[in-house]
Amino acid sequence: MPAPIGGVRNWDYRYTWIRDAAYAVFALRRVGFGEEADAFLGWVLDAFEQSRSPRIMYTLLGDPVPEEIQDAELEGYRSSAPVRWGNGAADQRQHDVYGEVLDCADQWLRGGGDLQPALWSRLAELADTAARAWRQPDQGIWEVRNEGRVFTYSAGMCQVALDRTAAISERLGLPRQATARWRGEAEKLRQIILDRSWNEKARCLSEDLDGSGTLDASLLALPLRKVIPADHPRMAATTAAITERLSAGGGLLYRYLHDHSPDGLPGDEGAFLLCSFWLVDNLVMQGEIGRAEDLYASLCARAGPLGLLPEQIDPSTGAFMGNFPQAFSHIGIIVSGVNLARAKAGTQA
Repeated sequence: MPAPIGGVRNWDYRYTWIRDAAYAVFALRRVGFGEEADAFLGWVLDAFEQSRSPRIMYTLLGDPVPEEIQDAELEGYRSSAPVRWGNGAADQRQHDVYGEVLDCADQWLRGGGDLQPALWSRLAELADTAARAWRQPDQGIWEVRNEGRVFTYSAGMCQVALDRTAAISERLGLPRQATARWRGEAEKLRQIILDRSWNEKARCLSEDLDGSGTLDASLLALPLRKVIPADHPRMAATTAAITERLSAGGGLLYRYLHDHSPDGLPGDEGAFLLCSFWLVDNLVMQGEIGRAEDLYASLCARAGPLGLLPEQIDPSTGAFMGNFPQAFSHIGIIVSGVNLARAKAGTQA
């Protein structure tokens, strides 16, 4: 569905995003679906291996996504035009893809899979690319349709690429020199993110490494990807800032504010549900179990009669907006639910 109704933010979502795959596999493992997780991981790695370069998304057959076109003959859902086929974001620069692919490979190995030498060689090259790429602007996790910025989340996922490559190298018993280099670069990039994105006046990490003080809810995902601990003072302050400044009311969060973070498209959008689940996870990791539980219950209560959630919610009416049903939102239900249950039981999340 469009976001909002009558707007132009209408996208063809019939593809597999690598970042979605990494989140989905993690969620599947959390609830015991190991075979399904392994099968999906195998598909992801096969698609990557067949590509000349890592792609942001693939068709169901693992092929490139078609070029985006507008269909003038269709009026769109409730007259929300244009209707699009294909997805122009497929050709964007999104540096988080390096971390997503390598996180998938790490999950694959930890689940008992193996990596053939040719695939490992390409993965190692990907890590070296990530070590350079984070310095350049990209379109980021939200796929902005302008020149982009040096997003903090993208730099964080480049850090994930280096960290996971070092872990894979250690697990495979490869030469210590290469492992130490990746590990060292990962730690250096972690500190760069903490230093350069921090804005002392705004008391938060910023959406970009310029330290602008502008917020983006994707910062809440940094502890989930083990880039920065949730209880680090700067991350805790950022969590509080996002809760206040990106609030859409009723426990809902905007992913960013369009007046402060232009994305190259006209109009506004609804609250992005996954961001609220990320907030649940941060609250759990910061020991705020009661607040996390209340927020989680309120989010689950927003599901429709079939128990399904959309990508976005209209804060003023509670109406569903955006992709429906949305994998990200249901991944949030699974992961946050498990984290909450384990925290209440006193076991490791």
